[in-house]
Amino acid sequence: MAAARALTPPTPRPRLDAVLVVRRAVRNFLAEPACAAHLESGELAVAVSGGADSLALVEAAAYVGERRGLRVCALVVDHRLQEGSADVAEKAAQESLRLGAHAAKVLPVTVSGPGGPEAAARRARYAVLREHAGERTLVLLGHTLDDQAETVLLGLGRGSGPRSLAGMRPLDPPWARPLLGTPRDVTRAACAELGLSPWEDPHNADPRFRRVRVRREVLPLLDDVLAGGVAGALARTARQLREDCEALDAVADDLHRRAREGAALRVDVLAQAPSAVRRRVLRTWLLSGGVPELTDAHLRSVDDLVGRWRGQGGVFLPGGVEATRAHEKLVLNTF
Repeated sequence: MAAARALTPPTPRPRLDAVLVVRRAVRNFLAEPACAAHLESGELAVAVSGGADSLALVEAAAYVGERRGLRVCALVVDHRLQEGSADVAEKAAQESLRLGAHAAKVLPVTVSGPGGPEAAARRARYAVLREHAGERTLVLLGHTLDDQAETVLLGLGRGSGPRSLAGMRPLDPPWARPLLGTPRDVTRAACAELGLSPWEDPHNADPRFRRVRVRREVLPLLDDVLAGGVAGALARTARQLREDCEALDAVADDLHRRAREGAALRVDVLAQAPSAVRRRVLRTWLLSGGVPELTDAHLRSVDDLVGRWRGQGGVFLPGGVEATRAHEKLVLNTF
């Protein structure tokens, strides 16, 4: 009688709970009707830094993209602000290929210009991503629920109004943010489940940057005082404000069409609308007229030419532009 052989127990498969959460978020996002028109090219780009959020995102995009017949390209921006940044970028590109991306490109940029290094780096990054993705390809960004909460708090601190408090849009072509409802802890857990060691950007621990202090000091304090859940509550507030802003913008678009007369705006049409709608029309009009860097004070001063008219002079604006009221119309003059 042959001796019975001991059965070797199967090697347990690692749990992929967080990985599945990220994949589901990407799958549901790309299934939205608003995304459909932007996927006709069959291509999808993912901005990858090598951090946990972007690595979890590129894995999920590759997984979902394979099932939807989408070619996924990882775009890695090398800001060249730190020693060894080229090595970090190359590692992120190779990691993206291992995670299933069809292609990966390292994009070196020069960071310069006004607004400090954080703003200058953001401008350079978005410019090169837009250039390499092209007009028909969505670029997935790894912004999470926590990033949205930080954005709302920073906007609140600046007194930037509802448009800023509405936070980042999930879809603002070519930019797409499928993880705005996913906490940062989930992307970190997903990387751990995948056996990845994400890069930790030293700038994310530098207290010179306001966002870092909001992340490390303000949000934890609010969580302690308000018994947790602050990031989720701020993200929900942003979503509600965004929906309100979109409704008001639609009303303002209609008002703008009715008030426009050539390059001018008819005061009698504008005067019928609430100031919140009127200022949206004025913002669109001024931006299209070449006025940069509009502030709330600028908009309210121009709005006074309609809602608080008492024969006052024109309003001088950035860019060498003056808004004046003449013959019951608002007009722009350059000087």
